[in-house]
Amino acid sequence: MLLRSSQGITRSIIMCAQRYSTMWPTKAYVNGEWCDAKSGKTFDVVNPATGKTIATVPDLDASDVQIAINAANDAFNTWKKTTAKERSDLLRNWYNILVENKDYLADIVTSEAGKPLAESLGEVAYGNSFVEWFSEEARRTYGEHVPSPNKTKEILMIRQPLGPVGLITPWNFPIAMITRKAGAALAAGCTCVIKPAENTPITALILAKFAEDAGIPKGVINIVTTSRENTPEIGKLLCESPDIYGISFTGSTEVGKLLYKQCSSTVKRVGLELGGNAPFIVFNEADVDKAVAGAMASKFRNCGQTCVSANRFIIQKNVFKEFVDKLKVEMDKLVMGDGKTCGVNLGPLINFAQADKVDRIVNDAKNKGAKIITGGKRALSIGERFYEPTLITNVTKDMACYVEEIFGPVAVCIEFDTEQEGLEIANSTNRGLAGYFYSNDLSQVWRVAKALEVGMVGVNEGIISATEAAFGGVKESGLGREGSRHGMDEYTEIKYICFGNLEY
Repeated sequence: MLLRSSQGITRSIIMCAQRYSTMWPTKAYVNGEWCDAKSGKTFDVVNPATGKTIATVPDLDASDVQIAINAANDAFNTWKKTTAKERSDLLRNWYNILVENKDYLADIVTSEAGKPLAESLGEVAYGNSFVEWFSEEARRTYGEHVPSPNKTKEILMIRQPLGPVGLITPWNFPIAMITRKAGAALAAGCTCVIKPAENTPITALILAKFAEDAGIPKGVINIVTTSRENTPEIGKLLCESPDIYGISFTGSTEVGKLLYKQCSSTVKRVGLELGGNAPFIVFNEADVDKAVAGAMASKFRNCGQTCVSANRFIIQKNVFKEFVDKLKVEMDKLVMGDGKTCGVNLGPLINFAQADKVDRIVNDAKNKGAKIITGGKRALSIGERFYEPTLITNVTKDMACYVEEIFGPVAVCIEFDTEQEGLEIANSTNRGLAGYFYSNDLSQVWRVAKALEVGMVGVNEGIISATEAAFGGVKESGLGREGSRHGMDEYTEIKYICFGNLEY
């Protein structure tokens, strides 16, 4: 089920926001200092629910970011020499401060990203858990002793930090996407230059403030705020700089491909978590009520603006009508509005470009003969960035909604007959991040889980993200894994050491 606001939660967070809103940091954070752009340029941060400017932050250019890169390199010379225990303790301090300020953080997320407060609290807990997890993983970055084939030699392999890394994060999970990357990087002994999305820089800056309060040294974390106009040059600089040893990016496949190409000039480590086109299959053997509940959770969290949102509902013939009818009933219960209003559980789209995209995809389906069961247009009476929860059937392959990642509150239902046909539809995309399916047939569960061409599978479950699990995709949905113990792999190098001429 979707997380829902309660009057108590809302009142508590709003009181916290009133107490701390004047403390929002509004300057970039470089080498332990709060700074402006050398040019003096700034850009506005807008609340997507109200359209109002909530802050103005520095618009850094490449020369400003080079200073941050230099700071990260200087800091790395000492940070890499800290013990795993020292890094673990500092990360644990950071985690404790984040937990103490969860209401404050939730208010910022709702203000910047538009999520209902209950969802923002959920993200804060999720994001904080990465700092806790990697504070513990810091002390488990083990090496190996390998039996040698030669009596006079010993073989050791140790892990060492990669070096200063560039972290480029999206707006849809402004806390979790930073902590998932930075937590692992810091635990491994790397330093960071973090470029948050232009829509949600305040969240990143307050994370840096709390890291500073936790005792993390200057230069270890640097936050560079940049406008959409300056973002391409900053991304290029981070990718091509010989002083940045790894790039981790979460965002669109198109931008990921560009960054991957730019990183080739220095052959640096690249971690990419890119776009998805998640199938959500409901087989005849499914519990339809549970499938509908899972669909609501997967599709409408953050107004459908998650990379693992169900994008195509692929429903077997015998349960198609039942599923669609029950899904409509639940969708009609959604309440749109400002996330700080009691009872609201569906916020706005992040900006006008996203609203235009969703509108284009829905109108394309209408014009090509799709049936709109509910919704189908902007909710202008609520706000310019709001879009009605929309349910579409009679979908054909020539429609944009069949092939494009929607990133909005639009459920596209496609009917199929056989299991093989359902799998073919599900796999007929170059994306492969997450996939979901519902069935109570155990044999079918194993067959389908193995056959889905995705990096993550939800079986009878619509919410699969967890700190302990490896997050990532296949095909054009990315490289590498985040979270879990494998998240440390992205920020370490294995060094082989051979001891020779030994006498026993």
